[in-house]
Amino acid sequence: MDKITSLFTESELKKGDYFTKSGQYCEKLSFVRSGFIRIFANANDKEVTQWISTKGYFITDLYSFTFKQRAKWNIQALTDCELYTIDKENYVLLNNLVPNWAEIEKQFIAGCFIQLEDRVFNHLSLSAEERYDKLFENSKELFNQVPLQYLASMLGMSPETFSRIRNKKIS
Repeated sequence: MDKITSLFTESELKKGDYFTKSGQYCEKLSFVRSGFIRIFANANDKEVTQWISTKGYFITDLYSFTFKQRAKWNIQALTDCELYTIDKENYVLLNNLVPNWAEIEKQFIAGCFIQLEDRVFNHLSLSAEERYDKLFENSKELFNQVPLQYLASMLGMSPETFSRIRNKKIS
């Protein structure tokens, strides 16, 4: 375990700073120790929030990190963040340090894929209010820490729809 943890470095990302920007190469993966990080892209002259990462999650532009392509996503700190970061070069070393690393990595990626499937299914099958309720139920802390327009975007609704639902829940 000491060998593995020695490959990670503690780092900080200040509010507003970028972990990576669309079009750059992302050659690092980080575990979020504290803070909130938004993953978003620009589409049709607006920002679309794909995910808000919180403590306990990993962040990277997976496409760029894995396939050495330019990043699709902007990844930006919404608050001051503490991270544990491993660069691509050290990440590759994990195969040699952890005998069953390939299986661990496969399970991790499968878990990410299942989470993505659930998000797509919820987006297709739930109403805007049901999506709001589900996010609130699972991630209450986001509602006090993250600008609401980012949550609306992540849920696939306009800020006005989000506000209408929120006001209905509060009253």
